[in-house]
Amino acid sequence: MSQEIFLLPDVGEGLIEAEIVSWKVAVGDTVVLNQPLCDVETAKATVELPSPYAGVVVTLHGNPGDMMEVHKPLITFEVGGDGSAPAAAPAAAAPVVEEPKVSNSTEGREAVLVGYGVANEDGLATRKNRRSSSATAPVSTAPAAPITSGPVRTTPPVRLLAKQNGLDLATVPGTGRDGIITRADVERALQGGGTSVVAAPRKASTPKTGPLQPTRFVGNDLAPWATGPKEERIPAKGVLKAMAEAMVLSKTTIPHAGVWLKVDATKTMELIAGLKQQPSLEGIRLSPLTVIALAVTDAARHFPGINSHWDDGTKEVVIKRSMNLGIAADTNKGLIVPNIKEADKLDLVGMAQELNVLVDKVRAGTTSLAEMSGTSFTITNVGPMGVDAAMAIIPPGSGAILAVGQVAKAPWVVNDEIVVRQVVELCLSFDHRMIDGALASKVLAHIGNFLNDPAAAIIAG
Repeated sequence: MSQEIFLLPDVGEGLIEAEIVSWKVAVGDTVVLNQPLCDVETAKATVELPSPYAGVVVTLHGNPGDMMEVHKPLITFEVGGDGSAPAAAPAAAAPVVEEPKVSNSTEGREAVLVGYGVANEDGLATRKNRRSSSATAPVSTAPAAPITSGPVRTTPPVRLLAKQNGLDLATVPGTGRDGIITRADVERALQGGGTSVVAAPRKASTPKTGPLQPTRFVGNDLAPWATGPKEERIPAKGVLKAMAEAMVLSKTTIPHAGVWLKVDATKTMELIAGLKQQPSLEGIRLSPLTVIALAVTDAARHFPGINSHWDDGTKEVVIKRSMNLGIAADTNKGLIVPNIKEADKLDLVGMAQELNVLVDKVRAGTTSLAEMSGTSFTITNVGPMGVDAAMAIIPPGSGAILAVGQVAKAPWVVNDEIVVRQVVELCLSFDHRMIDGALASKVLAHIGNFLNDPAAAIIAG
């Protein structure tokens, strides 16, 4: 028997640290080669680390929430022999494991492409659950101190909610995928859903101060307003830290400008509704975003200067003849922007399929670093949040971003008569160092004309 130390690897792009999100193993566990060990979160993504050894876990060198340096010890294994667990693990080997500070699950708040909303029967933007049969939401299995002795499949925020209310999770039936206990299951049980409630054990030590395990810093994702602490502080790390640094860099180094346009998107909505009835397209999720993405790539083919960025080191404008189309995604950890490589080469069906893959990966938390690198143009769709318009900040490394508002019924003048049409407002933010108002206006007008009659634009393209 011998001991081997698994060092935290560089999981991509020269990163120097990562946060432990959750452990999937505990001290004394026997693991096999490539068995998942833990989830770690970098500045861009959450990554599952497989075991490079077959053996017994001797030491976990960190707790959930700890920031670990790359190439520093992560796990110590005992390898060789029959791989059986030792009779007793050294007392000092097992770290005190607390509830994870960040959850790798999107159960608490559905990750949404900002926004991968769809239109309802009236054509109004909505935010629906669009899970595919192939997508699976990862579940944290951190060995946090359980409130029951039986195995419980849930996420850290849900576990905390149950603990705060003295609810025995072993008595709660899980209605989530693969029997996972969701927040709705816990809330149903707390309202008298036929489960037993046990008194939460009191800790002898002084309660810790600080945040109550928030997963985000907006909306209903924090502790309830009336029962939460007077003030909450959330460490800026991982995705949140990367987002903050990128936005400051962009806003302080790029001279932003913007142009707006309201568009009659009635024919776009009619086209989508008609395509959804085609048997050959069954199973392919179509939305206004599909057509908007096509309109953007078509505009880039006519006006390549919009697909560019400023190289401050060489003082050059870099125009790319292939578009990596970024789609801003709102997750429970912060904003990320995965992209579709060479989106300009896709037709309507291909664009829909790529968007489906992208949204499924975002919801499952499996977006890779490579899929978030190299974006040349971005779409951010704020419509599903009920917003008419927004002026977005340009992501570093690109020259423009298109913000899309909600598609909603509005009065519109057609042949000197006022009629009800499906209207959407667009805002194109651009880097004024190399994109002037004339170019930006032509691009936005081109996108508007495309949405006004997408069938004709697709045929002409």
